[in-house]
Amino acid sequence: MKTDPQIETLNSGSTISVVIPVYNEETNLDELIHRCLAACRSLGRPFEVILVDDGSGDRSPMEIGEAAEQNPANIVGVFLNRNYGQHAAVMAGLAESRGDIVVTLDADLQNPPEEIPRLVQKVEEGFDVVGSIRTPRQDTLFRRLASSMINKAAQKATGVMMHDYGCMLRAYRRRIVDAMLNCHERSTFIPVLANSFARRTTEIEVHHERRSNGQSKYDVWKLINLQFDLLTSMTTFPLRLLSALGGITSAIGIGFGLFLFLMRLIHGPDWAAQGVFTLFAVLFIFIGAQFLGMGLLGEYIGRIYHDVRARPRYFVERVVGESQITRIPTGTEPEGLSWNGAQHSQRAAVIPLEEKR
Repeated sequence: MKTDPQIETLNSGSTISVVIPVYNEETNLDELIHRCLAACRSLGRPFEVILVDDGSGDRSPMEIGEAAEQNPANIVGVFLNRNYGQHAAVMAGLAESRGDIVVTLDADLQNPPEEIPRLVQKVEEGFDVVGSIRTPRQDTLFRRLASSMINKAAQKATGVMMHDYGCMLRAYRRRIVDAMLNCHERSTFIPVLANSFARRTTEIEVHHERRSNGQSKYDVWKLINLQFDLLTSMTTFPLRLLSALGGITSAIGIGFGLFLFLMRLIHGPDWAAQGVFTLFAVLFIFIGAQFLGMGLLGEYIGRIYHDVRARPRYFVERVVGESQITRIPTGTEPEGLSWNGAQHSQRAAVIPLEEKR
């Protein structure tokens, strides 16, 4: 049997990093850590679980710190100074990761950690990115509709027909992670960004459970903001669509103007109340289109402004734990800073070697 020379498989000795963003998940952390450690140990190879506290206001930071102190060889706690959002927290965890294969996972336990070995196996078969499809979905109708919109937008932006971009349970090769860390934009949608660098992608079905503790951190406005992040950071399609809509609106306006001119010739000026209501209707259409266009342009300009300021994606306050995995530095310079203002790069820049626990 011939092997495709473009498919690069990994050996069974690959090291594993699991990155988990945490925000007010104190009720889930004990079970999450226990199940993650059990799933990773079943692989029989070096691993690390990186828990990134995204400015939680509950006991999550204390529980992460205690877990990292009790098991420093396998658990690393990364503490951000405030809440930066899920994707920024994941990027902070990716910057700390050292594994050949990196798995990302939500802390809400809706996707079971027991699925980690299956994702690792797929990456070792030669895939750069392995996504997951939640089956059956246990979310509300609103969340499913929002997820469907995000999936369609992501498919349009990347051309990669993955079915569930909203699921954070995913696996990446090291080179894909390093490529993402070298990107400097502030608005980041990680699954789409990863697919822009991947040669081979695939998906597997994973079990999806109802949230048993706590509540979802994505409200209506956060979902809307996530949609804007996706549209404006990965594609200029909305601007092209706006141009097309402007052209169509102009054509309709010209056609409507000709129609009004003909009707006035046929029925006289008394037709349609001297044309006042028609004028208002046309005016509202054009004003609405202008505000829509200005809002979209403003969104792009605002994001350009944030990128030009070049502020870091996140601030790492401290890191607890020292992984058993070693990795040769690749020159990657993540877009985050440590609490003392130093470049956040491969853990040693955050905590000097002699101070690590």
